[in-house]
Amino acid sequence: MEKFQLVCKSCGQITKDMSVWFANGQKCSSCGGKFVNVKYKAKASKIKELIDANKGNSVFDYFDFLPLKDKANIVTSGEGVIPVQHWTFLDQYAKEKFGVDCKVNVYRNDMNPGTGTFKDIAASVAASVLKENGVKQFAIASTGNIASAFSYYLAKAGISLAVFIPQDSLMSNEAEISSYGQKVFRVKGDYAAAKKIAADYAEKHNILISGGNIDPMRVEAKKTMVFEWLRQMDEFPTVYIQALSGGTGPIAIDKAIEDTKELSLVKQYPRYIMVQPDKCNPMTLGWEKAKANNFPDGWLTDYPIIDAPVTKVPTLATGNPATFPIIAELVHKSGGEMVTFDEDKMIDVARLVAYKKQVRIGPASTIGLGGFFQSLKQGFIKNGDVVMINLGEGVRRAPEFMEEMIYTTEHVSDVSECNPHQIENYEKQLFEAIEK
Repeated sequence: MEKFQLVCKSCGQITKDMSVWFANGQKCSSCGGKFVNVKYKAKASKIKELIDANKGNSVFDYFDFLPLKDKANIVTSGEGVIPVQHWTFLDQYAKEKFGVDCKVNVYRNDMNPGTGTFKDIAASVAASVLKENGVKQFAIASTGNIASAFSYYLAKAGISLAVFIPQDSLMSNEAEISSYGQKVFRVKGDYAAAKKIAADYAEKHNILISGGNIDPMRVEAKKTMVFEWLRQMDEFPTVYIQALSGGTGPIAIDKAIEDTKELSLVKQYPRYIMVQPDKCNPMTLGWEKAKANNFPDGWLTDYPIIDAPVTKVPTLATGNPATFPIIAELVHKSGGEMVTFDEDKMIDVARLVAYKKQVRIGPASTIGLGGFFQSLKQGFIKNGDVVMINLGEGVRRAPEFMEEMIYTTEHVSDVSECNPHQIENYEKQLFEAIEK
C-alpha cells in the first residue's frame, strides 16, 4: 500500500489507487461491485493528532485520510471547516412543549464558501482527485445541489463537466451551473430519466461519471464532518438528522466512526433520523411499511418508486431511491427512524429560523429542521439526547423561496396607516404556524 487502497465491500478485492479505480470503470475488477472501503496507510492515531491540532482551515486539514496523494492537486475555497452551533431556542422549545430535555446543535453547511451547501466538501475533494488523475471530462446527473457544487469546483480545476438535470430543476441551479461555463442538459423527464441519459452519454463518449452516493470521493470527503464534531464539541451527537434524497451523510458518518474505532473517540453510533418531504418520500414509505411488519425478510428491497415526483424541493426529488437498502439498514442498525415532513410548512420553518437566528436557510434545510419538530411529535427525541441537525444549504440557491419569506409587509397609501411594531409579537405566530 502507498497512501491508501480501495477494498471492495462485496468480495474484498483490492484496488491500489484511484487511477486504477477509474480505469476499471469505478467498479471492482473482480465482482463488479461499486461500493468500496478506502483504507489508509496512516495510523488511526494520526486522526486524533489532526483533531487536536485544531487548525480549522479546510477539509484538507485531514489530507492524510483523503484519497489524494499530492497536496499540489488540492482544489479548495476553504470549505469543510464550518461552525457547529448550539441553537438554544430549539432546546427550550423541546423542553417547554414536549418535556424533553435535549441539546440541539446545527452543522452550518450553508456557510461553506464555495456554493453554500453540504455538497461543497465532496465537490472539492472530487475535483482534487480528478485533477490529480488527469481527468479532463466528467459527467453527473443531479437534482440540483451536487451539480452546482461540482460545476464550481471542476471549473476551478479546469475540468469540463456535463450536467444532466431533470425537467423540474430550479432555474437558479441551472443558471449557476451555466455561469461557470459547464454544460447543462435539461432532460425531459424526472431524475431517473436524467440518470439514464447521463449514463448513456458517459458510455458513448467514454467519459467518467459520478458514482453517486457511494462514490468513494464523496464518502471520504463527507466523513470529515465527524472529525469536525470531535474537534468542536464536548459531547458527540446521539441523534443525527438530515433531509434525505440519496443519503451519503449516514454512509460517511459510519465510515468516519470505523476509521476512528480503535481510538474510542466515539462511544456509540448516533441514531439516524432521515427526513423526506411528503410529496417525494419513497424511502420513508418503505421504512414505515417494514416497521409496521416488524422488518420482515426482504424488507430492504421492498420500497415504492414514485415516477416523476412533483415536489417543492426538486433537490430532494429522488423517486427511485436505489440507495434505500444501504440507508435503511444503517438507520435500522442505529435505532433511528425515517420521517416525513409536510412541504406546506417549509416556509414556516424558514421564517422561524430567520427570526430567531437571523439565518436564511434553503428548502432542503427546512425539511431537515422540520424533521426535528416532527421527531419531537412522534417521540423520537429522548431526554439527554445531543441532537445534530445538518443544515444542508442556504437560501442563495433558491431566490424564489426567499421571496416567500415575506410576512410582515403592509400595503399603505398614507402615513396614517403606518404604526410601529413590536418584533417580539411575531414569535408566537411563527411557532404556531409550524405546530398546526
